[in-house]
Amino acid sequence: MTKRFLIIAAFLLGAIPTIQSQEISKNALGLRLGDNDGFGAEVSYQRGLSGNNRLEFDLGWRDFDFANAIKFTGLYHWVFNLDKGFNWYVGPGGGVGIVDYDNDFPGDDSSDSFFFIAGDIGIEYNFDIPLLLSLDLRPEIGFGDFNDDLDLDIALGIRYQF
Repeated sequence: MTKRFLIIAAFLLGAIPTIQSQEISKNALGLRLGDNDGFGAEVSYQRGLSGNNRLEFDLGWRDFDFANAIKFTGLYHWVFNLDKGFNWYVGPGGGVGIVDYDNDFPGDDSSDSFFFIAGDIGIEYNFDIPLLLSLDLRPEIGFGDFNDDLDLDIALGIRYQF
């Protein structure tokens, strides 16, 4: 049983690179809109490393009921082709952020910093024109007084490819 499992696992791991037939764009720049609490917008840049790997960098702003935050995220993606223009991707990452609390008393505002580790899984459609639409889920585990638990960040991405 164990030997059969190891053979199947080795076959699947060896087959993953062969199912990636569509190349991704070298550069993509756009917006990532969404959040897990409130509203957030990020300027998003993707840099292709090879035919199926890329880096993603996001600089974002978050608006909560009690605070505003600025967040920088870096991710590594493995991209897998599903069918023609459809891809799915997955990868690890992390980032840092600064939060500014909104207090009702003048001069009583405070701020805090935090860092987090993240994962990313999503689906994207690569149009024949230089447009890329994506929908992703980014679980983040935060460290710091402001962000010290698991957040599930869901967003829609719109990027121009060049």
